[in-house]
Amino acid sequence: MTGTPELSFIHRYDPATEPGRPPLLLLHGTGGDEEDLIPLGHAVSPGSARLSPRGKVLEQGMPRFFRRLREGVFDEEDVRRRAHELADFVAEARQAHGLAAPVAVGFSNGANIAAAVLQLRPEALAGAVLLRAMVPLRNPPPADLGGKPVLILSGSADPIVPADNAKRLASLLETAGAAVEHRVLPVGHGLSQADLTLAKGWLDRL
Repeated sequence: MTGTPELSFIHRYDPATEPGRPPLLLLHGTGGDEEDLIPLGHAVSPGSARLSPRGKVLEQGMPRFFRRLREGVFDEEDVRRRAHELADFVAEARQAHGLAAPVAVGFSNGANIAAAVLQLRPEALAGAVLLRAMVPLRNPPPADLGGKPVLILSGSADPIVPADNAKRLASLLETAGAAVEHRVLPVGHGLSQADLTLAKGWLDRL
């Protein structure tokens, strides 16, 4: 199902087929769309409801969830605005589809906006799988993540995300009270089978 008109993002929604699985909020990377992470969502949590919005920002025609000034440098004012916008969409979708708070599964730009939502609107998410995430806000406001589970999967050979940046994100979320598991895999920026295996095992334990 794509693009329910009364909701604020173009999106795809697939209802749950297995009771008890957490709903997933699937957040694509630069150039993706609402279809991009549907197979990933099915692989890591078969039977979960899947809510997959399309980012509203275009960079040379490629959808993203917020603006950046250049590679690795974010427009933080836009990050904040778009994080609130996404959290509002999650609230709309939860009401429309009768969903519990979802676990975000985000890749790259999608992981970064998920991290920003955790920092700015923690009530919107039940947790998050952040694949190749960076620090979205240099000075986030105080947040109480109250033990929310967060899995961060980084690549040791990632040319886009510096290792110390991913560590700082893990530290920021932990300081805010999240239960963070941070794993560094021997891969680059792209996803690997190890990402799917670790994410599935982690989600199975929720």
